[in-house]
Amino acid sequence: MSSDAEVVIRARHLAKAYKLYDSQGDWLKQQLMGSAKTYYKSFWALKDISFEVRRGESVGIIGRNGCGKSTLLQIVCGMTRPTKGEIWVKGRVAPVLALGATFDLEATGRENVLIGGAVLGLKRHEVIAKFDSIAEFAGIGDFMDQPIKLYSTGMRTRLAFAICAHMNAEILIVDEALSVGDMAFQQKCIDWIDNFRRTGTLLFVSHAPEELQRLCNHAIWIDGGRVRQAGDVAQVARAYKKATRVEEDSMSRFSAV
Repeated sequence: MSSDAEVVIRARHLAKAYKLYDSQGDWLKQQLMGSAKTYYKSFWALKDISFEVRRGESVGIIGRNGCGKSTLLQIVCGMTRPTKGEIWVKGRVAPVLALGATFDLEATGRENVLIGGAVLGLKRHEVIAKFDSIAEFAGIGDFMDQPIKLYSTGMRTRLAFAICAHMNAEILIVDEALSVGDMAFQQKCIDWIDNFRRTGTLLFVSHAPEELQRLCNHAIWIDGGRVRQAGDVAQVARAYKKATRVEEDSMSRFSAV
C-alpha cells in the first residue's frame, strides 16, 4: 500500500450498474412503484476494480469494447458515481473525456472555452489570458466563433484537448481522444503529453497497445468489469495482444441480469 502523500487516485472495489428498461412504460412503473418491484435489468459495467495511481505516474488502461474502461474514467472524473466501492482523487483534473462530453452545443467555441475553464477551476481573467494560445492549439480557425453543434467530432476533441492542455492540471485523463484527430493534431497532442508527463500524472485509455507503450510506464487491463492484469506496460500489452489473438471475443460482457 502506498502512502497517502504519493497517491493521487485510489479506487477500492468499484462497481457500476446501469438500469436497462425494455420500454418507457417499465421505466414509468419503476418510478411509481419504487423499490417494491423491479422492472429493469442491471448491466454491470464494472464489477470489482481496485487500483492506485501515484503522483507522476503515466498509467494506461486497456481492454476490449464494453469492458468498462470509459465508465471507470467517468467515475474518476466525477461524471458518474459508483454503485459500490470508493474513489478518491487528489489534485486538479483535466478530463478531456468529460469536458468534450459536456460542451454546450448551442454556445460557440469561444464561449465553451470560458465555460470549460470555469468548470476546471480557472477564473475568467485567467482563461481570457490563455485564449489565444488555446485557439492556436485547437487550430479550428473561424469555427471558434461558431456554435459547437456545427463542429465535427474531431473539432470538438481538438477544442476539448486544447482547453485541458492550458488548465495547469496535475492529472490529465484522456479517453482515446487521440484516435479522433488527424495525424498532425495527434502528434501535437503526443508532444504535449510527453512534456506534461515530466511533472504531471496521466491516466490514458486506448485500444492500441503500441500507444500505451509509447505514453505510459504502467498499465491496467480490464476484462469483464474486473482488473485482469496490472503492472509493467510492456508485459500487460503483450498479454492483452496474445489474448485478443487466441481468445474468443465473447459478447457475454454486454449481457444484463
